[in-house]
Amino acid sequence: MELTQRDQQRLKQLIQNGLPLVPKPYQALAEQIGTTEDAVITTLSGWRDQGLIRRFGIVVNHPKLGYQANAMVVWDIPDHTVDDIGVLIKESGIVSLCYRRPRQLPLWPYNLFCMIHDKSRPSVQTRLDTLIKTCHLSDYRYQLLFSTRQFKQCGGRYAGSAVTQEITDGQN
Repeated sequence: MELTQRDQQRLKQLIQNGLPLVPKPYQALAEQIGTTEDAVITTLSGWRDQGLIRRFGIVVNHPKLGYQANAMVVWDIPDHTVDDIGVLIKESGIVSLCYRRPRQLPLWPYNLFCMIHDKSRPSVQTRLDTLIKTCHLSDYRYQLLFSTRQFKQCGGRYAGSAVTQEITDGQN
């Protein structure tokens, strides 16, 4: 079953708020728009294949889970090896995410970023030391930047205000 344009817009609006915290989240979304779980999964997969959604995941509130020390490690890695080193860092299991960004020379020479979360600053430092040893990173310049405040995190935004208004008007 293919979703109508209106149902697709409604699905976009719904996934902006995150997946429902239930055993079958795609089924719950389907029930909200009056379709099948398979139709929701097929639509989301199609959006991913078309590049409309690059990734689909959860946003974790680390402080609520007891992880009070959050740090970004920024690395100055030679461009010809940055992808391989990024894969090593990601596969280490020590970081929660790792991504490449362009340098902003002359002030910002760093091109690889990763996040380390733990319960204390010393434990973050221990994890970083382990990462450096495990991934053979001791020859690369880096900075450890601890978070000083938490910003609201949310998932991607897919539906604009016109879509939201159309859906709201249709439900009245």
